[in-house]
Amino acid sequence: PGTFDPITNGHLDVIIRATKIFDKVIVAVAKSDSKQPMFAHEKRIEMAKEAVCELKNVSVLGFDNLLVDFAKSHGINTVIRGLRAVSDFEYELQIGYANAALWDEFETVYLMPSLNNAFISSSIVRSVLRHDGDVSNLVPAKILKNLKAESACKLARNRINLKFQMPRSVLAAH
Repeated sequence: PGTFDPITNGHLDVIIRATKIFDKVIVAVAKSDSKQPMFAHEKRIEMAKEAVCELKNVSVLGFDNLLVDFAKSHGINTVIRGLRAVSDFEYELQIGYANAALWDEFETVYLMPSLNNAFISSSIVRSVLRHDGDVSNLVPAKILKNLKAESACKLARNRINLKFQMPRSVLAAH
C-alpha cells in the first residue's frame, strides 16, 4: 500500500519481489488527500496499472479507508512495505505496530529494493518533474509518456497561476 505519487522503479522492484513470495499481490493505492498528491487518485491508480500490466498475479485497487479495513474487506492479512534506508525503518515500524494494534492477525513483511533502486522515492521523482528533468531511469517506462504529459499540464497551470498571483511591481520588473 502507498500513495504511489507516482509509482517508481523502486516500487516496481518491491512489487516484483513480492510476487516471488505470494501467489497474488494487490497494489493498494491510497487516496491520501492529506499528503496533497501531485497526481489525482484515479491517475495514480491508472499509472500503477500500466506499470504492472505484465505481472499476471498483480492487481491494482484504490482505497480511502484504514489499511486494515481495506485488507479485511479483501481477505488479506499480510502487507508488504518497502524499506530503502534505516530512516524508513523507524517510520514503518510504527505503522506496523499501529496496524497490528488495530487487527492482531495483520502481519507486515518488509522488503528492500535492489541497490540500484534504493535511492528512488516518489518525492524525488516529483521534484525532478517540477524542474522539467528526466525521470526515465526513475519510473517504469510504461508510465513515462503519461507521466510527462500529466506533469507538463500541471506545470503549465502552475506557471499561469503564478503569473496572476505575482505583485504588479514584480511583473513590471521583468
